[in-house]
Formats: sequence, structure tokens, C-alpha cells
Amino acid sequence: MMVRFSHLVIMLLSSVSILAQTKEKEWMLGPFERAENASPVLQKDEGSVFKDPITNEPSHWESMATFNPASIVRNDSIYVLYRAEEKLGEKEIGGHRSRIGMAVSDDGITYTKQPEPIFYPDEDGQKLNEWPGGTEDPRIVETEDGLYVLTYTQWNREVPRLAVATSKDLIHWEKHGPVFKKYKEGIYHTSETKSGAIVTELKNGKLVAAKIHGKYWMYYGVPHIWLASSTNLKDWEPIETYEGNLAPVLSPRPGYFDSWLVEAGPPPLLTENGIVVLYNAGNSQNIGVKELGNRVYTGGQALFDPNEPWKLLDRTDAPFIKPELPFEKSGQYKDGTTFLEGLVLFNGTWYLYYGTADSMVGVVTAKQ
Repeated sequence: MMVRFSHLVIMLLSSVSILAQTKEKEWMLGPFERAENASPVLQKDEGSVFKDPITNEPSHWESMATFNPASIVRNDSIYVLYRAEEKLGEKEIGGHRSRIGMAVSDDGITYTKQPEPIFYPDEDGQKLNEWPGGTEDPRIVETEDGLYVLTYTQWNREVPRLAVATSKDLIHWEKHGPVFKKYKEGIYHTSETKSGAIVTELKNGKLVAAKIHGKYWMYYGVPHIWLASSTNLKDWEPIETYEGNLAPVLSPRPGYFDSWLVEAGPPPLLTENGIVVLYNAGNSQNIGVKELGNRVYTGGQALFDPNEPWKLLDRTDAPFIKPELPFEKSGQYKDGTTFLEGLVLFNGTWYLYYGTADSMVGVVTAKQ
């Protein structure tokens, strides 16, 4: 049975928008706006059950939370791939089990959930990297020939690893494993990596993975954002200094909303002004912005050179989106989050999907 969520109070395309987000600089995407009486578009469902292929037991796979969503447009609909967390006792953040579910919308207002997850740990070659913690925090892009490329975090409760998988239909997936496993004989294989956002460009009204100087590029990581390149979207090479150290391209700033950490958001967009990177920013109240509080996640934007993707040209001084509504400040992460991971262009409107307090999925929109 399909599960439908109707949102009579959220009319994204026709309602009077409220709480317009700021557009500080001309090169930025947006301004993004919440709908009047905005509410979550996806929430947990304790009744959702599927048979886990590893335990062979029924799993209430989205009983804890649904959050941190990727998004893609396919067949005139928006597909939202969200992190679904199964509640395992009273464990803290990181102690439950994550899989990736999918919801579909043909209007950006009403979303239909698939009854079972579409991506999860299995009895396969990635089990050691993905079990028992699961598969987390997806981002997704499409190539010009229609291949979907999913970056996600493998969590075995020892080391989080950034990994990649591909699909032709968003249902059947081929896992390719950690993105840096082949680089320098696996020098980064035991290092913590996550949050891979592959650069895209707009072609014929559609976002596709972009090539710069014959390579694909990916911003990734936390608490700094680093950069990597690839020729096949599966095996990646991080940008290093001449000494062989990782070279951060965006870092936290004392005195600003991103004083604690920065983390790659949805797939960046190559524009006429440069590469626009939407990123997640954590605040450290004592050295950051006092009125934001501690550990609050907001959203920033940065502009990188289109020919030298490691070269920062500009960045915002204030967050363009931050937790303001009750559902953005309640849940597992009570400090509040608007954690950005999904961006699509649909019927002339940008849809920006975000996780709220590690608990639900929200969306803001902007006219193209």
C-alpha cells in the first residue's frame, strides 16, 4: 500500500509566502521562501515495515525519523530520497539504523512514500562498511546519459565513509564502495569521510553532472569542505597540497554563523558567475553569532571559480536560511537544524529540501 501525505496548508506555488530568506549577494541562488503555514513534507511512520535481508526479521525502518533528503527530477515528478532511521532502543544520535527511502511528488505539494526502503545494507560486498549503522545522508545527481549517481555515508559504527552507488531507475542499485578506496593504495580508507556533493549544471532545463577540464568535481566533508575530482564518478582523487595533505577549500570562520563547522550541502551549481555551493554551517556561540545559540545548523552559500574549483571567490556573511519554525527546532537535534541536501529545478521553481532537527523533511522554494 502506498502512503500519501496531503498538505492542505502548504500551497508552494500559489500561496502568499512568508519568512522570505535573504539574498545577500547577486550571485546567490534564491531568495528561498517558506510557504504560508509551512509544515514538514515527510515525517516518520512507525507502521512502515519491511523484512531486513541481514536479520531476516521485520524492521520498522522509519520509526525514529525521516530527514536529510536528496532530490532528483524524473518523468515530470520530484523524487525525494530521504534518510529513514529505525529506532533501536533509546540510543543516542548515531546509535540507530539508517536506510534510504523514497517519496514521489508530481506537484511539489503532495508526496507519496514508497512502502519499503530503496537502498539499505544487504548481504553484499559493502556489508562490513554499512552494518549495523546503515546508509545515511544521500546526495544524488544525474549524468547526461541518464545514469543516477548516489553519494552517501556508510556507517558501521566505527568509521563513517563516503561511498557511491549508481542506478538507471532509482530502484535497482549497484554499490561501488568508498570513493577513495583506490587512491594512493587506500591512504584515506580509514579516515572519516562524508557528505559528497557533485557539481552540476543546467542543460535544457535539467540539472546534470558537470565536467570542468574533462573531470567531474565533488565538494565533500566536515568540519572543513574539501574537493575531489573523478573521470568516472566512482573513483575519486582528493585535492592535496604539494606536501600531500588534504587542502580545505572552505573552512569555519570565528565571528560568523559558520564558526563551528562547514559541511557540503546539495549538489553545487555551475552558473555564469561561478560554482555556487550551498553548505551547512554550524555555530559555536562563544566565538560565533550569540543569538543563534550553540551547535545550530544554518545554511550558507559560497562562490568558487568555474575554472579553478578550489578557488573561493566569495561567501555569505549571514545565513540565508536558519531554523525558525517549531518543527525545525524539535526532535532528535533540539538545537535546531535546516540541513540542506536536495536541490532540483521543477516547473520553473527551485525546490530546496532539508532535514529538520534530525527528525523531518522540509522544503523551501524560489522562482528560477
